Amino acid sequence: MRLVVESNGVVIHLPGLFEELAKNEAKGLKSWETRLIISNRAHLVLDMHQQVDGLQEAEKGGKSLGTTKKGIGPCYSSKATRNGIRVSDLLGDFKVFSEKVEALAAMFKRLYPDFSIDLNAELTRYREFAERLRPLVRDSVSFLHTSLKEGKNVLVEGANAAMLDIDFGTYPYVTSSNCSIGGVLTGLGLPPQSIGEVIGVVKAYTTRVGDGPFPTELHDEIGSLLQKRGGEVGVTTLRIRRCGWLDLALLRYTSMVNGYTALCLTKLDILDTLPEIKVAVSYNLNGKKIDYFPGSITDLGQVEVNYITVPGWLQCTENVRDFAELPAQAQDYIRLIENEMDVPVKWIGVGKGRESIICVKD
Repeated sequence: MRLVVESNGVVIHLPGLFEELAKNEAKGLKSWETRLIISNRAHLVLDMHQQVDGLQEAEKGGKSLGTTKKGIGPCYSSKATRNGIRVSDLLGDFKVFSEKVEALAAMFKRLYPDFSIDLNAELTRYREFAERLRPLVRDSVSFLHTSLKEGKNVLVEGANAAMLDIDFGTYPYVTSSNCSIGGVLTGLGLPPQSIGEVIGVVKAYTTRVGDGPFPTELHDEIGSLLQKRGGEVGVTTLRIRRCGWLDLALLRYTSMVNGYTALCLTKLDILDTLPEIKVAVSYNLNGKKIDYFPGSITDLGQVEVNYITVPGWLQCTENVRDFAELPAQAQDYIRLIENEMDVPVKWIGVGKGRESIICVKD
């Protein structure tokens, strides 16, 4: 039986969690109560965090970061300033939990005059959440270590792309946590030696949701084609994703940080109709080629991209299930990525369904 663990590194909005579970139950999900584990160390995203997220974005005006306004940033801020509220707080002494909520609300009220909250209603709601949540909560650290000792496999899935990592991403246009490989250690409490294969999931072109520099972005009909054919709409915000050519300079950097042992290249089929395809291989800054990914958002916004152009294949790849059956030009595209990255491509996505995967044999 496969279990899902919401570990200590995530932040959880309980109203949203239970709403999503109800929706999936209506679609036929059964027995999720026996398969979902929530860490007692996970922090809670309260509605007041979401309200503050919106207030902060409004204060920035035209310089907003384009956040989801789901309260993620303010919740991680609470965690860092040590006035955050964890699952264990909710399931412990409710009087102490209430005092923490009241203190947090008072701080937000001081900082944001437009902030408002019905504390009594909020606490009543969370008293009910506590009892619904209690059967799901475990000490996730000991649970995961025990699972590894028993020889079980643990698949860790990152919720955000590498370039949204708060340390290594395009700061400040990032999320509020480490969604690179380091998040496996701090977000689950696992030691480095427990990490096996590191799979980089990469689109056959580059996309970005929200603001921030995007060196290979296409503002023409090709960018629109990629967006439409790829269905590039943000899942949470429903914003149109910005699209551009594959950026190998960026991917080499993310591989440096994460240590990819294999790549899963998705959405190859979206390129099927292009007669020519460009691939970014390096950047120039101030007229000179650089061998690093800029840490300055200003520098990143000023780079000139060095491209190579390769022929497209102008054939539908959606029904291909064997690498040898891909058009020669598509095979060459895959090999180019492997050679530039020095990482093997082991899986290739050519459609929406789970069956639309080409497993590349060694």
